[in-house]
Amino acid sequence: MIKPLGDRVVIEPALQQEKTESGIILPDTAQEKPQEGKVLAVGDCLYINKDDVVLYPKYSGTEVNHEGKDLLIMPEKEVLAVVG
Repeated sequence: MIKPLGDRVVIEPALQQEKTESGIILPDTAQEKPQEGKVLAVGDCLYINKDDVVLYPKYSGTEVNHEGKDLLIMPEKEVLAVVG
């Protein structure tokens, strides 16, 4: 597993919706980037804990692929909110 340094968090983005409500299947290029995900690991963070579900801006963080999973690494200050 990745251990983030400083105040960074590792987030697994939520699955993207591949079909519209009317049943139209969207190609990968037309799908929006997710803005919600589960925190897999935290560095020295004050407000975010492992397993939190968080909201973040669409194009924030650094995208990495680790052990076949697409993940985001971003500073705690870029996270907008903890859900729940």
